[in-house]
Amino acid sequence: MNLVKSTGTFGFYTIISRLLGYLRDVLIAIFLGTSFLADVFFVAFRIPNTFRRLFAEGTFNAAFVPSYTSELVKNKSKSKIFANEIFNLLFLGLFFLVLVIEIFMPTFVGLIAPGFVKNTEKIELAINLTRITFPFLMFVSLSSFFSAILNSHNKFAAASAAPIILNLILIGILFFGNYLNDELIYYLSYGVSIAGLLQLIFLYKFVKKFYVIKFNFRFKINNKVKFFFKKLLPSIFASGVTQINILVGTIIASFQASAVSYLYYADRIYQINLAIAGIAIGVVILPQLSKHIYLKKKNKILQIQNKALELSMFLSLPASVALFIGSEQIISALFGYGSFTEESVLNSAKALYYFGLGLPAFALIKVFSTFFFANHDTKTPFYISLISVILNIFISIYYFKNIGFIIIPIATTISSWVNSILLFIFLKNKDLFQFSKIFFIRFTKIIFASIMMGIFFRYLILTFENQLVYDYYLKSFYLILSVILGFAFYLIMSLFIKAFKYEDIKLRY
Repeated sequence: MNLVKSTGTFGFYTIISRLLGYLRDVLIAIFLGTSFLADVFFVAFRIPNTFRRLFAEGTFNAAFVPSYTSELVKNKSKSKIFANEIFNLLFLGLFFLVLVIEIFMPTFVGLIAPGFVKNTEKIELAINLTRITFPFLMFVSLSSFFSAILNSHNKFAAASAAPIILNLILIGILFFGNYLNDELIYYLSYGVSIAGLLQLIFLYKFVKKFYVIKFNFRFKINNKVKFFFKKLLPSIFASGVTQINILVGTIIASFQASAVSYLYYADRIYQINLAIAGIAIGVVILPQLSKHIYLKKKNKILQIQNKALELSMFLSLPASVALFIGSEQIISALFGYGSFTEESVLNSAKALYYFGLGLPAFALIKVFSTFFFANHDTKTPFYISLISVILNIFISIYYFKNIGFIIIPIATTISSWVNSILLFIFLKNKDLFQFSKIFFIRFTKIIFASIMMGIFFRYLILTFENQLVYDYYLKSFYLILSVILGFAFYLIMSLFIKAFKYEDIKLRY
């Protein structure tokens, strides 16, 4: 496997999906802004979308791939039997989960958005929309199962391309936004579930080469299956801790008008980088890492780990610096249109600023957790993540009354840095990771290149200051130009000081 190439493949389709997601959110910002309807839709969309991130973005992968890869190395036919047993249990479990939640949806939404309860119109609309969107959970979870099989065979393109379907459908609906008026949020909600079903069908066409569904509900829950499900819940919590923290933030933010929307738009920006710097790398390295651990090839294991960590920092640090410097300009240029007011820009930018400071930690959590998962250890990252979430909740609730929604990204960032540091400490204590000499040299150079890029990016923002104001209609063009020039400067600087080498692209693991 070529780490850079595989990450590039996964990252390419992920970026396409995120860019389409950005276009989708621009259109939502134009039609809904940070209004009453926007808050309600984002709650209804956040719930299944959080589960999508929890399952699709490496979490199901984390539990399934090490076990499936071990079976694959030993016996291909037994790996198919194992996969089918997991699928049938997963299908049945998800079906009943969706059914139960649909029945008790008023209680469920009341727990997710307690701030809506006192507003009858708001809570009733949120319940109706979430009922429509919730089947997406089942479709996307089963899609994640198919993706995990493809990833185990080092096939990353289809799995990373599948989420594009959701964005294309929602964008298609939003183009008719002027004609749909208040009905728009209903059409968007139906679009979410339909997209989930189409995504499932799309992935099955690719996965049939390696696995064919055989429905069988006469379960033989052997030790291998028990071991998988024993790992699944801790891995969901551990790998998806950032998303869980965001969901916690959404619950608390529901008590402040428009706060849910501010957090949503800010979240959308940094997720583009996290998709590559954390999620893509974690997904790509897991199959090979699990294989080498099973074969006890320690040198290969350490080589993959160090290169994965290096690549993660290479991608996340400059992005963090850019968000720190230009959060207001970024939000304004991307979403500052139509119903999205200057106040919305300022508040969303504040959230993005603090999320940006936590971006390297978000990426580190994904990468460090993968090191544990490859060793079939989901308990350690689970307990660490639990500490992180409790810390996040405590900080958010304690300070929310005094400073409002802005404490949520602050708390998320603080708890994520605590999480990543604890993961590293336990990795070292369990002798599951050690730094190479090359990593320290490269890391120092990456920091220097990121700082220099930040200075240059700040210069560009000041140069185009008049073109990046809220009411300038070509502000997006100047932001894109600044980002491209800043990224090009970073790459050239990195190559010049050898923070990154062209030969790295050709390395295989």
